[in-house]
Amino acid sequence: MAYVILDSCISCGACEPECPVDAITAGADKYVIDAATCIDCGACANVCPVDAPVPQD
Repeated sequence: MAYVILDSCISCGACEPECPVDAITAGADKYVIDAATCIDCGACANVCPVDAPVPQD
């Protein structure tokens, strides 16, 4: 299961350098996670000030 970033993302960029597999990139209006690359570690969620990264259902 991969993480996804919710629309509450404020594009602060805190999550991107925390990803050990470089699955996070800046999107048009929020950061996005490549589900095929994500290893479900939660490092992004641990640093997000608005709790935008969440496990995908």
